[in-house]
Amino acid sequence: MHLFNTIVIGLKEIWAHKFRSVLTMFGIVLGVASLVGMSALIKGMENGMRESMVAMGGADKVLLEMQSVPAYQDHLADQAPGRLIRDVYALANAAPLMRVISPEMAVPDAVLTRAEKSCDPSECVGVWPAVLEMNLHRVAHGRFFNAIDEERAHAVCVIGTGIRDELFGTPDEAGREIIPLGEKIQINGQPFTIVGMFEHYMSEQEAKERALARKAPKVSDAQGPKRQKGWGKRGGWAFSRKNMTVYMPLNTAWVRFRVAGDLDGIPDPRLSDIDLKVADMSRMEAALQQARNVLLVTHNGIEDFNFRTQENQIESINKQIQNARMSGGIIAGISLLVGGIGIMNIMLASISERVREIGTCKAIGATGLEIFVQIIVESVVLSILGALFGLVASTGLVNVLGLISPTGNTPVVTWQAQAIAVAFSAGVGIVAGLFPAFKAARLSPMQALRYE
Repeated sequence: MHLFNTIVIGLKEIWAHKFRSVLTMFGIVLGVASLVGMSALIKGMENGMRESMVAMGGADKVLLEMQSVPAYQDHLADQAPGRLIRDVYALANAAPLMRVISPEMAVPDAVLTRAEKSCDPSECVGVWPAVLEMNLHRVAHGRFFNAIDEERAHAVCVIGTGIRDELFGTPDEAGREIIPLGEKIQINGQPFTIVGMFEHYMSEQEAKERALARKAPKVSDAQGPKRQKGWGKRGGWAFSRKNMTVYMPLNTAWVRFRVAGDLDGIPDPRLSDIDLKVADMSRMEAALQQARNVLLVTHNGIEDFNFRTQENQIESINKQIQNARMSGGIIAGISLLVGGIGIMNIMLASISERVREIGTCKAIGATGLEIFVQIIVESVVLSILGALFGLVASTGLVNVLGLISPTGNTPVVTWQAQAIAVAFSAGVGIVAGLFPAFKAARLSPMQALRYE
């Protein structure tokens, strides 16, 4: 009951000096809001990075990268073959631990045109159908090209919804879904027929926004069309990249954009990329070693290649997130420390005003411990109230951050961050109240009663 009375007295003291208490809590409010807001922003970035990594192929994807030959092979540098189509066939035949092998041949400086419109795709590459599983693509309309298209180097392509939006208009503008199957476009001046279109790729947050937009009442024509979120290049770089993709048969890219005449006497064509997927993630190292052995044979022992796994990207993401959390935590901690200094200052001022009151309490039997607890409780109550107001303020801060952040990196508030902020605020309140509490507890009753 003594503790309850102490808390009530502390609340009454805070209420008696409302304006001063609000100013004192302001530092705690800012500290908590910045801590929760920073945590939400970092969590959104983490979710966006991980979503992007999955969208670009998943954790089992391996990129075959070219590199300079080792120092001991400098004399063979001019013989380094690079990524060749024969590497793909060799890996398919002699590397069973790799379940998917996808070669790519990029069209350099690709520009797509149709009538008066043009756009620059994020990817314009010749590929095999294996790229669908490799990059987790799904054809929503039409078809993907087949073996006949590949063999005869047909001028056909499959596009993303971002390309459709740029060249044919968005569904919002047309008031209906636009599916440009059979339409002609120019790729670097050469005509191609669209035979398929991928689904529209978006982040989880963007999907939620679009679902809410569908449920919202439609805006009348007099007010103008309401543009939905999610089309075009919104939603994170990985999803935008996939939506701005153009695929054509690998042989088509080779014949139309790499050579001017026939193929007689032309050496094995070089590729811009070779992507791999392992059959079993638990045997990643064995699969990479197997692929390395195969490539050393096809490259005549020249080690001009390297493997980059998604595990490396996961480690990079974790490191970036850890650094961001540390930086944000330090900034928020400094804000809370400043708030604690404010609480200590105001508690010292409060004790100076209440010297006679403290002396009276001691004279009628209050112990030093009870006085100490009362001051600590007042300090903690100030910090806890500041933390609660800070949580409210953090909601507004997160909403503002959500408006200026990319859709794929929308800030996410977690209860763990809120709990840490409140607990840290309470700790700051206790530490800030220690010195004033000790000072009040050690006051002599006779000196306090004579204090003017």
